[in-house]
Amino acid sequence: MQFQLDFRSGQPIYLQIVDQIRQKVASGELKPGDQLPTVRQMATDLRVNFNTVARAYRILDESGLISTQQGRGTYIWDTPPGEVDEMLRQEALESLTRRFLHTAQRQGYTPVEVQAALDEQLTAWRRGDDILDE
Repeated sequence: MQFQLDFRSGQPIYLQIVDQIRQKVASGELKPGDQLPTVRQMATDLRVNFNTVARAYRILDESGLISTQQGRGTYIWDTPPGEVDEMLRQEALESLTRRFLHTAQRQGYTPVEVQAALDEQLTAWRRGDDILDE
C-alpha cells in the first residue's frame, strides 16, 4: 500500500494520511476487512512520528471507517455513514483549499489575484469547460 506524502504542502501529514486512506476505501483499493499496517509500521514506512499516524488512525476510528482492536490490528470497518463520509469529504476540500492558498501566498500572490483566478476557473468549470486542459 503506497502513500504519497508532501512535506512542503502545508497540509498536516496526519490529514494527508486520513485523506489517502479514505480515498483508497472510496476507490475500492481498500475493502472492509482489509488490515492496515500497525501505527508503528506505517510511521516507520513513511518516516514520520508515531504520534502522527496514531492521530490519523484515531480520526478514522472515530469516523467509523476503521476499527482498531487491541492485540489484533487495525482493519477497514466499512464505508462510513453518509454524514460521516460528507464530513470527511468537507475536511478534505478544506485541506485542499488551505494547501492551495498556502502555495499561492508562498509564491507572492495577493488575495485579490487569487480570487480573480479562482473566479475565472469556476466560471469555466460551470460552463462545462475541461479545467485541466491548459
